[in-house]
Amino acid sequence: MRKIREILRLKYGCNCSNREISRSCGIGRATVDDYLNRAKAAGFRLAPIFM
Repeated sequence: MRKIREILRLKYGCNCSNREISRSCGIGRATVDDYLNRAKAAGFRLAPIFM
């Protein structure tokens, strides 16, 4: 869960690219893409994450 939060924070809070996120979190770019697509499909709202 922490890694997903970190990915969402970096993507939408810091406007990092997927490549930058993958380097920062130590995971592959495809995994970052997968996490972002799953979060979008699940309808996650970003506001509660940053509070």
